[in-house]
Parts: sequence; C-alpha cells; structure tokens
Amino acid sequence: MTPRDALCIAEIRALLEAAQGRRLSALLARLAEDDRTGVRALLESAHARVAAEKRERMRTQRLYAMECELRAQGCILVAGVDEVGRGALAGPLTAAAVVLPEEPRIEGLDDSKRLSPQRREELALVIREHAIAIGMAHVSPGEIDSLGMTAALRRAMGLAIDGLGLTVDHVVIDGLPMRVVEQETAVVKGDSKVAAIAAASIVAKVTRDALMRSLAAEHPEYGFEINKGYGTSEHLAAIGRLGLSAIHRRSFSIGGGTASLF
Repeated sequence: MTPRDALCIAEIRALLEAAQGRRLSALLARLAEDDRTGVRALLESAHARVAAEKRERMRTQRLYAMECELRAQGCILVAGVDEVGRGALAGPLTAAAVVLPEEPRIEGLDDSKRLSPQRREELALVIREHAIAIGMAHVSPGEIDSLGMTAALRRAMGLAIDGLGLTVDHVVIDGLPMRVVEQETAVVKGDSKVAAIAAASIVAKVTRDALMRSLAAEHPEYGFEINKGYGTSEHLAAIGRLGLSAIHRRSFSIGGGTASLF
C-alpha cells in the first residue's frame, strides 16, 4: 500500500469491524505491509477475532456431532432434555425438551450456567425462533416432596417430552440415565457437549427464572427475584425469620431418600 493509497486509522478500524470471511482475509492481506503502530494493533486484534471465531465454529461443530451421528443412524428427530431447579429450596423443578433442526446451527449454545443472564435471554429467543419443537414442564414443590427428587426429575422430563407435540426418534438427556423413554442416551455434562441439551438448559433456565421473578411479587420477603429459590445466605435468613412459604419445598433429596428442610 503506497502512502497515497493509505487509509487513516479510523477508516481501517471501521473496515476491519465490518468485514467477515473472505473479505476480512483479503483486507488483512492488503494491510499486512502497513507498519504503522496503530494499524499493527488493529491487525493483531483482527487476527485474534478470526482465531476466536474459528474456535467457536469448531466448538459448535462438536456440539452438533452427536445429533449428526444419530441422524446418520436414522434418528431424524432428536430431543435434548435438561432440567433446572434441582438444588433449589423453593419453586418448581423445571424441565425443557428441545428438537433442533439440522440447519441453521445456533452459535453460542452452551451450558446455561456458563452464560450471562443477558446472553441466555438472547439465545432463548434464537432457540425459540429456530427450534422444530419445544416442550416445557414444571413439577411443583408439593410434588417434589411427595415423589422424591429422582421420581420428580423423571416426571418433569417425561412431561417436557410429551409437551413437544410430536414423536421423537431419540432423546438425549443431561446427566445419568433416567429411563424416561426407551430410546434414551444420557450424557454427563451434556449441557456443554450436545447442542440440543444446551438449548434445553437455556430455555429451562430462562423460563424458570422468569417464573421465580413473578412469584417474588407474591412473596416479596424471600428475594426470589434475586436468588431464584436457591439457598443463599439472605434467603436462609429470611426463612429463619419468616418460616417457609407456600412455594418452599419441605424436603430435599439425600442419597435417594428425603429429609426435612428444617
């Protein structure tokens, strides 16, 4: 690039921020000989962005690998299932089942716990826009107390699968085998390994969080809009002062059995 052709730093920054794919590669090659300090810094940042995007594409490809394998075996409709609220002291156990299309692939899917609340909300909208089907289920605190956590998990997942409104060929769940359906594969930490499970974890988390915020208006003393029913120190202190509300669980799971919360 000759001095007469040289772009100013602001122009180069704008071009690099707007460029994608081959256009970005061509622009990086064009600017490679520009030795201005500001340009070198912009190029370094652009190359880092390219590397990060490549890593994300590879991660997304790995996330969709199990669904691709199952489709190759004839399982066209594959549902990912996950739950949220297992460790909470109040509120329901919520499960989601999601069937994703082969295309488009949703970038950014991950275990909901590893995403910011804003990013979860954004991805939940994308998932709802592109998913073939989504099923949701809530199991109430009373049901959890009467059934026990394992049976409540199985019930929540089964209801979520039923809520899809279609018959799936295979179900992939997060964690250990639950025997919810015959054609089931369990994947430990599946919410960070399988796209449909990650999608289910995000939808379940966003849905339950919204429900807990609405319940906070009915029980303002417990801070459900902040703790979402989990046992924070402030939540435990409120229970100590006020006792249990109507949406608190009276028991929790210990080694397959139940014990009194207080």
